[in-house]
Amino acid sequence: MKPALIIMAAGIGSRYGGLKQIDPVGPSGEIVLDYSVYDAVQAGFGNVVFVIRPDIEAVFKEVIGTKLDGKIGVKYAFQTLEKLPAGFSVPDGRTKPWGTGQAVLMARPFINEPFAVINADDFYGRESFQVLAKRLAAMDADCADGCMVGFYIKNTLSPHGGVARGYCDVRNGMLAGIAERFNVERKPDGIIRYEENGCLREMNDDDLVSMNTWGFTPRLFDFLERGFIEFLARSGSGPEREYLLPELIDGMIRNNETRITVLPTDERWMGVTYAEDKPEVVAGIRRLVDCGVYPENLWA
Repeated sequence: MKPALIIMAAGIGSRYGGLKQIDPVGPSGEIVLDYSVYDAVQAGFGNVVFVIRPDIEAVFKEVIGTKLDGKIGVKYAFQTLEKLPAGFSVPDGRTKPWGTGQAVLMARPFINEPFAVINADDFYGRESFQVLAKRLAAMDADCADGCMVGFYIKNTLSPHGGVARGYCDVRNGMLAGIAERFNVERKPDGIIRYEENGCLREMNDDDLVSMNTWGFTPRLFDFLERGFIEFLARSGSGPEREYLLPELIDGMIRNNETRITVLPTDERWMGVTYAEDKPEVVAGIRRLVDCGVYPENLWA
């Protein structure tokens, strides 16, 4: 059975100032998401589930869905505030969905095979999907173990400001833990630093980070459901708290409930964290087209 791909596309790019998931970056009007799906098709993925908000369904299908007819199976899952376990309700002041953990959980009705999870607005490179597809094909569907593509931090930075990255503690090729680091950027002295408790701390160029590029079996959904209930009982009254997939995985690792194989890649991440990033993404895609990695018109 070919693996499936879940693409989390419900978020709004608050720092970017718009719905960056459908902002063209390719020479024929392609968006970043087009390249991810194209690479996934080439790597052997059989279905894609887009997790979106109901209010962007029409424009998302117009920009994305029609291109993919006959190329890969497409389903849509909807992430909303109201999709909560029995006994819970939306607290006063809450205006946004519950985070990446809830986003993946919304795709459960459409997934019966090993699957990958990615963000809609990140360019991961072809190798990322190739190593995921190979690993997913070898995974036991009854096992709770998973995998993730690890990017070298030096290949994931924006020159226009700090970024948040999930630092990966990797031991003997396995993920031992993941911790969010904020405002990560290369400083004028050439050192990569991030903020922690008001202090600047250093990172090495070859430290591995997560870009939300995961691989799992359907067993994950049981843990997601249990974890969502625990999260809501503990933190669900907060108007801004999010149920995050990396935090769930970190807890599962520490409780010996899963083992996550880290698949390092030399691919260079591209994304539009800030509006100023877009010209560089456009130029990066152009270089890959000129080198023959992608056709001029992706879906022609």
